[in-house]
Amino acid sequence: MKKYPLLATAAAGIESLVNRELKDLGYQTQTENGRVRFEGNAIDIAKTNLWLRTADRIKLIAGEFKALSFEQLFDQTYSIPWENLLPLDAEFPVSGKSIKSKLYSVPNCQRIVKKAIAKRLMDYYARKQPLPETGAKYPIEISLLKDHAMITLDTSGTSLFKRGYRTEKGGAPLKENMAAALVMLTTWYPDRPLYDPTCGSGTILIEAALMGHNIAPGLKRKFAAEEWQYFHPEVWKIERQAAEATIQHDVDLELYGTDIDARMIEIAKRNAEAAGVANSIAFKQMQLSDFVPKKKYGILISNPPYGDRLLNEDEVHKIYQEMGNIYREMPTWSKYILTSDENFEIYYGEKATKKRKLYNGALKVNYYQFWATEK
Repeated sequence: MKKYPLLATAAAGIESLVNRELKDLGYQTQTENGRVRFEGNAIDIAKTNLWLRTADRIKLIAGEFKALSFEQLFDQTYSIPWENLLPLDAEFPVSGKSIKSKLYSVPNCQRIVKKAIAKRLMDYYARKQPLPETGAKYPIEISLLKDHAMITLDTSGTSLFKRGYRTEKGGAPLKENMAAALVMLTTWYPDRPLYDPTCGSGTILIEAALMGHNIAPGLKRKFAAEEWQYFHPEVWKIERQAAEATIQHDVDLELYGTDIDARMIEIAKRNAEAAGVANSIAFKQMQLSDFVPKKKYGILISNPPYGDRLLNEDEVHKIYQEMGNIYREMPTWSKYILTSDENFEIYYGEKATKKRKLYNGALKVNYYQFWATEK
């Protein structure tokens, strides 16, 4: 089975988590800004799409080269053996981006790449008529960075954060792969209690439940490469069955989610049901001050409202002060709180043990970590 150079793309700040996931799956990797390189065949394309929790997409690198002119871009694109990647009837939309490159017109780059691929296929199949593009979709991207061109095929289709279980969401939802990253950046293990006091639609706890039961995050969705005829579509069924066989249904998890909004609690319950983990999470409408942990040595993760998310600044700062007052009374618990407010520690009333810069979409945020002070 042919091997291909592959990329797992990621949000800024969590490339190391994607790298760790790939290494745990047995791949040799190379981490770059916003992506991790690895190599694999059709089986690996299926496996990584199904299993990676923190990546955005799995892309196949069709070609890389220097491009200083449109002529170079056309010729180098044409030289790629597209007949080994795309069938005659492939639908191949071309997207693009260009950063600090001589070829800065993205629409022109897209058009030239599309034209070069079409000409290569028409020459190979000895066709004079335009290609039908009535078959499976092969999303292609031309990316230029400092005159270095990379052409990729997106094997995922829609982004990997779209797991397929979130039927409803709140006003400022956290992407599923970011929620998974927040859990992975803590010291949580499935034998410890995990609490989210601002659970919203339940995403953080649902992702933790999927981890705790060893459920592949991509099991409930479809991927672009499942329809690609040269990429052994039968392996998807095999990999899905293999993933289902490793689910650990009998693991007891202690996952608790509360929110002041009763409507969000009902949404969280429905989302957990759709994800198949409803029995593993206890959701309840509750104010911050009403939660009393029954056990020591737990983990708390919160993605509270920011000043630019849902509430005004005074309301948000009041929440932060309340959190600090309550959570200092939980010294055996480690607390992890995500916010874009640079003054969070002032209102919380304590300096974080550590903070990590992340991006929630385009918004720069800090993940404040307050480690347990009593063992």
